[in-house]
Amino acid sequence: MLWLRHAELSGPLNIISAMRASGTFTVKAFAPTELAPSPPVSTGVAVGVATMEKHFEGDIVGRSATLFTSAFDHTSGVGTYVAMESFEGSLHDRDGAFNFAHSATTSGSDRTDEFFTIVPSSGTGQLTGITGSGGLTVEADGTHRMWFDYELG
Repeated sequence: MLWLRHAELSGPLNIISAMRASGTFTVKAFAPTELAPSPPVSTGVAVGVATMEKHFEGDIVGRSATLFTSAFDHTSGVGTYVAMESFEGSLHDRDGAFNFAHSATTSGSDRTDEFFTIVPSSGTGQLTGITGSGGLTVEADGTHRMWFDYELG
C-alpha cells in the first residue's frame, strides 16, 4: 500500500512506503495482580492491574506480554483501560520485537477515545526502526482483530 502525503499545496507529492499488518489474537493468560495505587484513593470505579499474554496469527505472528491497567465497572460495563505490550514475532515475515501502547474507553457497548502507538526506538532485529500506529476491534462473535500501520526506517 502506498500513501501519498502532500508536502505543501503547490509542491510535489512525497511517496511514503507504509505497510499494514493485520491479524487475530487470542488471550492465553490474564492474571490480576495485587498492585494498587499508593497512596490509596477511593474513586467510583476501582483501578486494577493485570498481566496478559496474547498469541497472534495472520500478517502478525508471535506473542506479547502486556501490562494492563483499568478502571472498570463490571456491572455496567463502563470503564477505561491503558495497556503497554511487548511483542516478539514477525510482521510480514520480518522478525523482531517492539513495544506498543493502546487505550480505549467504553460506555458498555462501544469503544471511544481510542489511542494506539508503536513506541519509538523499541524495535529490534528486522523490526529495528519501526514506527507507526494501529488499532484493534472485538467482533460480535468474540474474535479479536489487531492491525499495525507501520514504516521501517
